[in-house]
Amino acid sequence: MKQAMVVAAVVGLMAASGVNAEVVSKADPAKAQQIVNTVCVACHGADGNSPAPANPKLASQHPDYLNKQLTNFKSGERKSAIMAGMAAALTPEDMKNLAAYFGGQKQAPAAAQDKVLAAQGEKIYRGGVAEMGVPACSGCHGPTGSGIPAMFPRLAGQHGEYIETQLKNFRISERANDPGKMMQMVAMKMSDKDMKAVAEYISGLH
Repeated sequence: MKQAMVVAAVVGLMAASGVNAEVVSKADPAKAQQIVNTVCVACHGADGNSPAPANPKLASQHPDYLNKQLTNFKSGERKSAIMAGMAAALTPEDMKNLAAYFGGQKQAPAAAQDKVLAAQGEKIYRGGVAEMGVPACSGCHGPTGSGIPAMFPRLAGQHGEYIETQLKNFRISERANDPGKMMQMVAMKMSDKDMKAVAEYISGLH
Protein backbone atom coordinates (compact mmCIF):
# COMPACT_ATOMS: atom_id res chain seq x y z
CA MET A 1 0.00 0.00 0.00
CA LYS A 2 2.74 2.44 0.99
CA GLN A 3 4.71 1.67 -2.16
CA ALA A 4 1.59 2.18 -4.29
CA MET A 5 1.05 5.60 -2.72
CA VAL A 6 4.65 6.59 -3.49
CA VAL A 7 4.30 5.46 -7.10
CA ALA A 8 1.04 7.38 -7.47
CA ALA A 9 2.67 10.51 -6.09
CA VAL A 10 5.61 10.11 -8.45
CA VAL A 11 3.37 9.77 -11.48
CA GLY A 12 1.40 12.83 -10.44
CA LEU A 13 4.55 14.92 -10.04
CA MET A 14 5.88 13.73 -13.37
CA ALA A 15 2.70 14.82 -15.10
CA ALA A 16 2.67 18.17 -13.34
CA SER A 17 6.33 18.79 -14.13
CA GLY A 18 6.25 17.64 -17.73
CA VAL A 19 8.69 14.78 -17.12
CA ASN A 20 8.57 12.18 -19.85
CA ALA A 21 8.14 8.86 -18.06
CA GLU A 22 8.51 6.81 -21.24
CA VAL A 23 11.73 5.01 -22.04
CA VAL A 24 13.79 6.94 -24.57
CA SER A 25 12.56 5.48 -27.83
CA LYS A 26 14.02 5.23 -31.30
CA ALA A 27 17.46 6.05 -29.95
CA ASP A 28 20.59 4.78 -31.65
CA PRO A 29 23.51 4.45 -29.19
CA ALA A 30 25.93 3.85 -32.08
CA LYS A 31 25.25 7.34 -33.43
CA ALA A 32 26.39 8.81 -30.12
CA GLN A 33 29.88 7.33 -30.37
CA GLN A 34 31.49 10.27 -32.16
CA ILE A 35 30.09 12.79 -29.66
CA VAL A 36 31.20 10.59 -26.78
CA ASN A 37 34.73 10.31 -28.15
CA THR A 38 35.14 14.01 -28.93
CA VAL A 39 33.07 15.76 -26.25
CA CYS A 40 32.03 13.58 -23.31
CA VAL A 41 35.12 11.44 -22.82
CA ALA A 42 37.27 14.10 -21.14
CA CYS A 43 34.97 14.47 -18.12
CA HIS A 44 32.88 11.30 -18.04
CA GLY A 45 35.09 8.65 -19.62
CA ALA A 46 34.41 6.75 -22.82
CA ASP A 47 32.23 4.26 -20.96
CA GLY A 48 30.56 6.73 -18.60
CA ASN A 49 32.72 5.79 -15.61
CA SER A 50 34.11 9.20 -14.78
CA PRO A 51 37.62 9.03 -13.28
CA ALA A 52 37.13 12.41 -11.57
CA PRO A 53 35.01 12.37 -8.38
CA ALA A 54 33.64 15.83 -9.17
CA ASN A 55 32.07 14.55 -12.39
CA PRO A 56 29.18 12.09 -12.27
CA LYS A 57 29.31 8.54 -13.49
CA LEU A 58 26.83 8.19 -16.34
CA ALA A 59 27.18 4.45 -16.91
CA SER A 60 24.01 2.48 -16.09
CA GLN A 61 22.02 5.64 -15.43
CA HIS A 62 18.39 5.66 -16.61
CA PRO A 63 18.30 6.94 -20.22
CA ASP A 64 15.16 9.00 -19.54
CA TYR A 65 16.88 10.74 -16.65
CA LEU A 66 20.01 11.45 -18.68
CA ASN A 67 17.92 12.80 -21.53
CA LYS A 68 16.06 15.11 -19.13
CA GLN A 69 19.29 16.45 -17.63
CA LEU A 70 20.79 17.19 -21.05
CA THR A 71 17.58 18.93 -22.06
CA ASN A 72 17.62 20.96 -18.84
CA PHE A 73 21.27 21.94 -19.33
CA LYS A 74 20.53 23.16 -22.84
CA SER A 75 17.47 25.15 -21.78
CA GLY A 76 19.21 26.59 -18.72
CA GLU A 77 16.74 25.02 -16.30
CA ARG A 78 19.73 23.24 -14.76
CA LYS A 79 22.62 25.62 -14.28
CA SER A 80 26.16 24.71 -15.35
CA ALA A 81 28.40 26.90 -17.47
CA ILE A 82 30.34 23.85 -18.64
CA MET A 83 27.39 21.60 -19.45
CA ALA A 84 25.40 24.45 -21.02
CA GLY A 85 28.22 24.87 -23.51
CA MET A 86 28.45 21.15 -24.14
CA ALA A 87 24.70 20.75 -24.65
CA ALA A 88 24.23 23.87 -26.77
CA ALA A 89 24.97 22.15 -30.06
CA LEU A 90 23.15 18.90 -29.27
CA THR A 91 19.93 18.10 -31.09
CA PRO A 92 17.06 16.25 -29.36
CA GLU A 93 18.14 13.17 -31.31
CA ASP A 94 21.73 13.55 -30.10
CA MET A 95 20.54 13.73 -26.51
CA LYS A 96 18.44 10.59 -26.83
CA ASN A 97 21.30 8.73 -28.48
CA LEU A 98 23.76 9.81 -25.78
CA ALA A 99 21.31 8.88 -23.03
CA ALA A 100 20.81 5.44 -24.54
CA TYR A 101 24.56 4.98 -25.00
CA PHE A 102 25.57 5.81 -21.45
CA GLY A 103 22.56 4.05 -19.98
CA GLY A 104 23.71 0.90 -21.72
CA GLN A 105 27.23 1.01 -20.29
CA LYS A 106 28.18 -1.00 -17.21
CA GLN A 107 29.07 0.95 -14.10
CA ALA A 108 32.43 0.02 -12.62
CA PRO A 109 32.21 -1.45 -9.08
CA ALA A 110 32.98 0.93 -6.22
CA ALA A 111 33.33 0.84 -2.45
CA ALA A 112 32.99 3.41 0.30
CA GLN A 113 36.35 4.62 1.60
CA ASP A 114 35.27 5.58 5.13
CA LYS A 115 33.30 2.69 6.61
CA VAL A 116 32.41 4.53 9.82
CA LEU A 117 31.01 7.48 7.89
CA ALA A 118 29.24 5.12 5.47
CA ALA A 119 27.55 3.37 8.41
CA GLN A 120 26.18 6.73 9.56
CA GLY A 121 25.03 7.45 6.03
CA GLU A 122 23.26 4.11 5.78
CA LYS A 123 21.03 5.07 8.71
CA ILE A 124 20.00 8.24 6.92
CA TYR A 125 19.60 6.53 3.55
CA ARG A 126 17.38 3.81 4.97
CA GLY A 127 15.66 5.60 7.84
CA GLY A 128 15.98 9.33 7.26
CA VAL A 129 16.44 11.82 10.08
CA ALA A 130 13.13 11.84 11.92
CA GLU A 131 13.83 14.81 14.20
CA MET A 132 14.61 17.01 11.17
CA GLY A 133 11.86 15.68 8.95
CA VAL A 134 14.31 14.15 6.46
CA PRO A 135 12.74 11.15 4.69
CA ALA A 136 14.64 7.98 3.90
CA CYS A 137 16.48 8.24 0.58
CA SER A 138 15.48 4.65 -0.16
CA GLY A 139 11.85 5.69 -0.39
CA CYS A 140 12.47 7.26 -3.80
CA HIS A 141 15.84 5.90 -4.90
CA GLY A 142 15.23 2.32 -3.79
CA PRO A 143 16.98 0.14 -1.19
CA THR A 144 19.79 -0.65 -3.64
CA GLY A 145 19.98 2.85 -5.12
CA SER A 146 18.51 1.77 -8.44
CA GLY A 147 16.13 4.74 -8.63
CA ILE A 148 12.87 5.11 -10.54
CA PRO A 149 13.00 6.24 -14.18
CA ALA A 150 12.75 9.03 -15.20
CA MET A 151 12.26 11.08 -12.09
CA PHE A 152 14.58 9.51 -9.51
CA PRO A 153 18.07 8.70 -10.77
CA ARG A 154 20.17 5.68 -10.00
CA LEU A 155 22.50 6.63 -7.12
CA ALA A 156 24.30 3.37 -6.42
CA GLY A 157 28.06 3.63 -6.86
CA GLN A 158 28.00 7.33 -7.71
CA HIS A 159 31.01 9.43 -6.67
CA GLY A 160 30.48 10.64 -3.10
CA GLU A 161 31.97 14.05 -3.88
CA TYR A 162 29.50 14.57 -6.70
CA ILE A 163 26.52 13.48 -4.56
CA GLU A 164 27.54 15.82 -1.74
CA THR A 165 27.92 18.76 -4.13
CA GLN A 166 24.50 18.17 -5.66
CA LEU A 167 22.85 17.99 -2.24
CA LYS A 168 24.42 21.33 -1.33
CA ASN A 169 23.32 22.81 -4.65
CA PHE A 170 19.76 21.65 -4.03
CA ARG A 171 19.85 23.16 -0.54
CA ILE A 172 20.61 26.66 -1.85
CA SER A 173 18.46 26.18 -4.98
CA GLU A 174 21.52 26.48 -7.19
CA ARG A 175 20.10 23.31 -8.70
CA ALA A 176 16.37 23.59 -9.11
CA ASN A 177 15.33 21.19 -11.86
CA ASP A 178 13.88 18.62 -9.46
CA PRO A 179 10.16 18.01 -10.07
CA GLY A 180 8.01 19.45 -7.30
CA LYS A 181 11.15 20.82 -5.59
CA MET A 182 11.37 17.50 -3.80
CA MET A 183 15.15 17.41 -3.47
CA GLN A 184 15.35 21.07 -2.56
CA MET A 185 12.96 20.56 0.34
CA VAL A 186 14.84 17.47 1.54
CA ALA A 187 18.28 19.06 1.26
CA MET A 188 17.19 22.16 3.19
CA LYS A 189 16.68 19.93 6.24
CA MET A 190 20.04 18.19 6.01
CA SER A 191 23.24 19.24 7.74
CA ASP A 192 26.64 19.19 6.03
CA LYS A 193 27.47 16.16 8.17
CA ASP A 194 24.32 14.34 7.02
CA MET A 195 25.15 15.05 3.39
CA LYS A 196 28.72 13.85 3.65
CA ALA A 197 27.67 10.66 5.43
CA VAL A 198 24.89 9.71 3.03
CA ALA A 199 27.11 10.53 0.03
CA GLU A 200 29.81 8.22 1.39
CA TYR A 201 27.29 5.41 1.84
CA ILE A 202 25.87 5.88 -1.65
CA SER A 203 29.35 5.71 -3.19
CA GLY A 204 29.64 2.07 -2.11
CA LEU A 205 26.01 1.09 -2.57
CA HIS A 206 25.19 -1.67 -5.05
